[in-house]
Amino acid sequence: MSFSCLRNVTRCGMVKVSPSGALVSKLWGPCVAREVQTSAPKAAVAHGTKPDWNRAVSEAEKIVGYPTSFLSLRWVLSDEIANVALHLRKLVGSNHPLLKTAKNLIYNGKNNMQAWGLIVLLVSKAAGHSPEIPDMEQDKAAGVLHSQRALAEVTEMIRTSHLVHKGLVNMNAPQVGPGGPGGPGDPDDMMFGNKIALLGGDYLLANSCSELANLRNQELVELMSSAVRDLAEAEFLGERDEQNNPLPSRPLPKDHMEAPLEWECVLQPLPMGGVAGSARREWAARHVLAAGALLGKSCSATLKLAGHAPALQTQGYLFGCHLALAWQAFLDLEAFSGPEPRSFSLVGAPLAFTLQARPELYELIEQGRRSVHDVDYHKLYEAVVAGDGIEQTKQLQREHIRAASHVLDSFPNCDARTALANIIVAMHP
Repeated sequence: MSFSCLRNVTRCGMVKVSPSGALVSKLWGPCVAREVQTSAPKAAVAHGTKPDWNRAVSEAEKIVGYPTSFLSLRWVLSDEIANVALHLRKLVGSNHPLLKTAKNLIYNGKNNMQAWGLIVLLVSKAAGHSPEIPDMEQDKAAGVLHSQRALAEVTEMIRTSHLVHKGLVNMNAPQVGPGGPGGPGDPDDMMFGNKIALLGGDYLLANSCSELANLRNQELVELMSSAVRDLAEAEFLGERDEQNNPLPSRPLPKDHMEAPLEWECVLQPLPMGGVAGSARREWAARHVLAAGALLGKSCSATLKLAGHAPALQTQGYLFGCHLALAWQAFLDLEAFSGPEPRSFSLVGAPLAFTLQARPELYELIEQGRRSVHDVDYHKLYEAVVAGDGIEQTKQLQREHIRAASHVLDSFPNCDARTALANIIVAMHP
């Protein structure tokens, strides 16, 4: 994949941007265009100190008028969600992955990915909207359009439905978990949990499609549908164990790597040429598909709803992709910022860079073909800490932070833009 996707493609509503402004410049390194030269994030921090994550998000929510998590009152009080919550209680003690997903969705901290809708609304407010839009379509108090608020909910519903669907357990594979043979729980509990995960995820996805259709914008539906496709494609990228947990590809020598292909249109599937076996490219492709595309296309879509030119829509897409990748690098580094964890992501950037430098370590990954729990995480952890994978990941994060901040300069100076800058600063290593 080459993310110089943002070339002149009128049918996608995108316009040509320079290679230095395209996402590819940071993802593919020396293979592609020159490095983006941007300044450090210029956040106007209220008290002259670096904001922590919770404070940055809390202040941002005040700017858009309300907490933006999909767990809003109208969703919590709906009969369907109430029934799901009731059945979910029956899984307590079963160790079904759906319980962990539910905990991560509700947990209000750095790992709470429900800030997707908040980012979309902040971009909406930072950019403003066309004066031609009728007053009845505007939410004057929040400074956004009613359609943009609906889009933010759609984004979170799509994201949440994907996370819930990922909680499905492969009942045909031997159930081997951290507790050893015998599996994470009783087969009946696992099957019941699968039904809740499938139906709950389908309910959210169906509602997101209904809300999206109500916006009555065919181009918007096409753009967001391509984001759903990207989320599905992320689940088939690279090697997997029997429970569909991702494994990194075997590292390739630099002289055997394919040249990255051009991604000519944001709506088209991402070409995978030159991805497998390249630490930086594979990491970027995996997380653009799994998160960046949804956030980027949602930011682009909200600018389309506001009547902005294709050039600014492109900048919104770039901002979302860069922010999602900086966020992912931030999460990848957390496992190596404290005591040694019991396990960590095998497709995170620190391990990817370590495997690229020491290909012989891939034998430890091979142990996880049946289950990722069979991998010797201690040896991999020691290898990552001893090498420069952590420092390379910090550098990777800085690159995406600078690129996101550079795109943010395209927006007018206002409180919403400051809130976005503060969120970026809160992720800075």
